[in-house]
Amino acid sequence: MIKSELVQKLADENPNLFHRDIERLVSIVFDEIAGSLARGERVELRGFGAFSVKHRPARVGRNPRSGEPVRIAEKYSPFFKAGKELRDRLNKEGRFSASARS
Repeated sequence: MIKSELVQKLADENPNLFHRDIERLVSIVFDEIAGSLARGERVELRGFGAFSVKHRPARVGRNPRSGEPVRIAEKYSPFFKAGKELRDRLNKEGRFSASARS
């Protein structure tokens, strides 16, 4: 699902709200999550999961083509850990067909 599909689904389920207001609300929620992560804070959505930031220290990697060492700068990466309710919902028997798993 992409952001526009989420907005459309919320608009379909809430015909009393304007589409532009729903778009703004979704953007505000995503901006707040991103802002909290940028400040190094953890964001937990009960029943869904938790977003946090992982520090990846500087290291020396290898260029796969030439094999030469390459310096890789330190960076911070977003990390998501699914909550128990989400994991349980995904792992119900018969949830996905065998072709969707591969």
